[in-house]
Amino acid sequence: MAHITLRISLAAIAFVLPAVLALGSTSYNGLAKTPQMGWDNWNAYGCDIDADTLLETAEKMVDFGFRDLGYKYVILDDCWQDMERSPNGSLVANSTKFPDGMKAVADKIHDMGLLFGMYSSAGVYTCAQYPASLGHESQDARTFADWGVDYLKYDNCYNQGQEGTSKLTFDRYNTMSQALNKTGRPIHYGMCNWGKDYPWNWAQTIANSWRMSGDVYDSFDRPDDRCPCTTYDCELPGFHCSIMNIIGKVAPIVDKGQPGAWNDMDALEVGNGGMTDDEYKVHFSMWAMIKSPLIMGTNIPKMTASTYSILANAAVIAISQDSAGTPAVRIWNRAADVDEYDQGSMSLWAMALSGGDYAIALLNAGNTDVQMNATLEEIFVDKATTAGGATKGALPSSKGWDIYDLWANRMDDITATSILHGNATVNGTITDTANSTMLYNATEMAYADGIKQNHSALLGVKTDSVDPMGTLTAMVPRHGIAMFRLRARDEASKERRDEL
Repeated sequence: MAHITLRISLAAIAFVLPAVLALGSTSYNGLAKTPQMGWDNWNAYGCDIDADTLLETAEKMVDFGFRDLGYKYVILDDCWQDMERSPNGSLVANSTKFPDGMKAVADKIHDMGLLFGMYSSAGVYTCAQYPASLGHESQDARTFADWGVDYLKYDNCYNQGQEGTSKLTFDRYNTMSQALNKTGRPIHYGMCNWGKDYPWNWAQTIANSWRMSGDVYDSFDRPDDRCPCTTYDCELPGFHCSIMNIIGKVAPIVDKGQPGAWNDMDALEVGNGGMTDDEYKVHFSMWAMIKSPLIMGTNIPKMTASTYSILANAAVIAISQDSAGTPAVRIWNRAADVDEYDQGSMSLWAMALSGGDYAIALLNAGNTDVQMNATLEEIFVDKATTAGGATKGALPSSKGWDIYDLWANRMDDITATSILHGNATVNGTITDTANSTMLYNATEMAYADGIKQNHSALLGVKTDSVDPMGTLTAMVPRHGIAMFRLRARDEASKERRDEL
């Protein structure tokens, strides 16, 4: 299918990279003001990746409207290299997998209006035992810049023991940060050190995101000995960490994420087959609420309608991309019926949004459907207990609020199937977005502008209102979620209606 071509020209962009974080700024290099969005091949393909697969995926991201939802980065993970560097010490792309070289791949991705990401490690080898960048940072950064790379995922394997204190790990990752800056090219820097040595305490001035846990796997809450920790304070991050394991670990450190520098909960597993539809909705919703990057990790050309309708839910994406950049906070966490893995909990999460709106999530990780309740006092507890509280005026809990369900406009399977079969796109742009309740084009209208115009695909469906000091109630399925946008009620309009 045809698509709009857009060549990104660095020569046309005046871009100056700061040496350090500027005062008043929260992005050390001007990037990632909202959490990055895109696709990474690892969860779906592992090492079985080549130029054809990468470019086919990029084309489908355009044709399916993902680019215009904000999924901009196409990230090539491990196993792209030759086993040896060139005679001059440069990294070399595998000529069988990438016969035209990396610059050609980057150019084709840029021509689609997308951005190109690559992978290395802050060790002597990558995790798949290919040459990595420890001791070669300046040379490799120049190579990536010359190839047209826009994003670097930087792993932590084979680091020769250069960890164990925050200073050791900071210095090792800062070397690549400085090398990338010196190239003059804007390159998103995604640290992937699995939460070792507490990167949320120091990475904001050198990186755009940092992994805060061991690797995710496609399970809702199954414990695995290879992911031994259940808290952020973890000596062995491991891998095979479930969705609920990662959510539990990030809860105490959500405030460390900020515009330009985000807690990375790892790539999305939505669509890979290990969870139910409700569990995948939890996964996607909570990554958006906590402001983790939204990096798809499934086989996009073969995705199902149900997978598409989750990943393309613009109302949820608008929460992720909200300009306030405030991650959700877990207000309470309570016991619930346990499942076959002896796991079960219920929790309330809340966050402030730009323009005075709020978002909340009622997460039922228990084994049965349950009616969950959240009082306005609970939702706005921070307003009452911090920064002067009620002394600054009326609390939000003393207002009435309209409730908008952010999953009520989820795309139906017929529409999703039509898009996936190529019957609902024109020139690479999803059609009929101006008045659609399901489709949105953030290339044409930024999420912030769409919210200001009350676009129904972003706002969701108004399902209820809550009176001052009232309680919000929702039936939440087993291993499921209810997610809402709260907007202060127009009391004057309500009074006029009541008088009638």
